[in-house]
Amino acid sequence: MAVLLIVVVTALAFDFTNGFHDTANAMAPSIATGALRPRVAVLLSAALNLLGAFLSVAVAATVAKGIVKLSGVGGHDLLVIVFAGLVGGILWNLTTWLFGIPSSSSHALFGGLIGSTIVALGVHGVEWSGVLNKIAIPALLAPLVAALVAAIGTRWVYRITRNVPEAEKARNFRWGQIGSASLISLAHGTNDAQKTMGIIFLALVAHGSIESDDAMPFWVKLTCALAIALGTYFGGWRIIRTLGKGLVEIAPPQGLAADTASATIILTSSHFGLPLSTTQTATGSVLGSGIGRSGAEVRWSVAGRLVAAWLCTLPMAGAAGAICWLIAHAVGGLAGVLIVLAILIGATIFMVMRSRRNPVDTSNVNADWESSEQSAKGDSWQHS
Repeated sequence: MAVLLIVVVTALAFDFTNGFHDTANAMAPSIATGALRPRVAVLLSAALNLLGAFLSVAVAATVAKGIVKLSGVGGHDLLVIVFAGLVGGILWNLTTWLFGIPSSSSHALFGGLIGSTIVALGVHGVEWSGVLNKIAIPALLAPLVAALVAAIGTRWVYRITRNVPEAEKARNFRWGQIGSASLISLAHGTNDAQKTMGIIFLALVAHGSIESDDAMPFWVKLTCALAIALGTYFGGWRIIRTLGKGLVEIAPPQGLAADTASATIILTSSHFGLPLSTTQTATGSVLGSGIGRSGAEVRWSVAGRLVAAWLCTLPMAGAAGAICWLIAHAVGGLAGVLIVLAILIGATIFMVMRSRRNPVDTSNVNADWESSEQSAKGDSWQHS
């Protein structure tokens, strides 16, 4: 029971990091264009994430039953696998947040879980067909499709409104952005909060509290919804800055096209139970909005770094999850779990303290993207 409680709390902590890590997906374009004030944006996003978490459990079912072969392990061993995977995902989330990298929280979670499963059970312990069909293929297609849809949408938006005065165009499209950004937040809740629901469900099955065919308990839905909403309200300002100012200089028509493309793709994936990376989808949409606007500046060097980070997410989070399992297994029992938990707490404190050397908050999230200033501070991920 003690290990189960630690796993549940750690899962909710991951959900919290998912919230502040992925706020940029919904609100970065609206904040960058001035459609919403930063604090209003994250409050609105938090409320809609909370609501969206209750709309479906299709993604949760995929996470709970589509990664680890439940027939091959159970009890304490499965709890430790899940715990180590969560810690690996949290550590990668915090690392990428520190450097302002909009990487995928979903892939961090899956990578951590796959890594801990492989070292615990071997490669046969992973449901590779589920990983390929419901994680890997959508990960490759989502940003490409999002970029294409956003580019086409942006081009048509500018063509249709070419005779509208710029001031009037900006004002009206900012209103549209509020609606489209709200839709992304709702979609984010339906997709990302469910991933943690699936992990807690997996832990409850391991403990024997429920059966694998049981319905999702309401308290799991509620706590996961609250955790991701709270994390969203805290606002991942470092990542919001990268996505809103570093990749493309976004004008309101671009922001509307990017947000609409992201929301459409995320909601569609949630309907089919695909645990899509909202980060990659939103980043692809923002990039596509720059491609679709004639004369827009796209910082391809920044885009290249983000893609590199995406490629590293699964293996790096997997390595972290594997190491955490090895430590917990070597010590054994509750003591091993507590030592890994202490490592997680220590690493979290270190990264939070390190972030204060170069703070990003509501006061400077929309500041000009100046490479020389940021390079002098040694944070080459946030500026190019």
